[in-house]
Amino acid sequence: MWKYGSKTIREHKSWTDDNGITHPRNWHIWSAEDKAAHGLTEVTPETPPDSRLYTWGYQADGVTISKTAKSLTNVNEVDENGDPLLDDDGVQVVTLGVKSALKAEVKSQQGSLLAQTDWAVVRKSEKNTAIPNDISTWRDAIRAKATAMEEAIDGADDTAAVAALFLTYTLEDDGSTTKSGILYDWPEL
Repeated sequence: MWKYGSKTIREHKSWTDDNGITHPRNWHIWSAEDKAAHGLTEVTPETPPDSRLYTWGYQADGVTISKTAKSLTNVNEVDENGDPLLDDDGVQVVTLGVKSALKAEVKSQQGSLLAQTDWAVVRKSEKNTAIPNDISTWRDAIRAKATAMEEAIDGADDTAAVAALFLTYTLEDDGSTTKSGILYDWPEL
């Protein structure tokens, strides 16, 4: 992204300077010296935060981000008078907090993973055919991992602690990869 004074200049778009000179759409091919001579400066917008954890938006400059951490706990919504906001059935409207949303995602992924081997459980029920040991062991590991993930989510005290739960891979100087975080790091069959 480029700036001319406070004005954002987009590549492949013509622009007009303070002297009224309209510059061509291909100005981006100018040398660095030519861009500087015409008052253009390159700016790098801030990296957006994780939308699962923050509400955010760019400020008017198009570079700076304003962000607010989402509530970790569920929020009972209220109207402008502070009275409980009710749905059409008269039930309190509740916005899920980050922790509840993450635990719901864990449960959803767990269900999807277990569904892959439900055929073995059905076969056991219908035909009394043993569930293969590797499948039984894997299903137990999925359940245990889901429980560990939910406990980790519950134990996170702030947004930074929740952010640290997400699975990340870091490339080390020696070329090896280090894994950290627990969320969505499921055992394989």
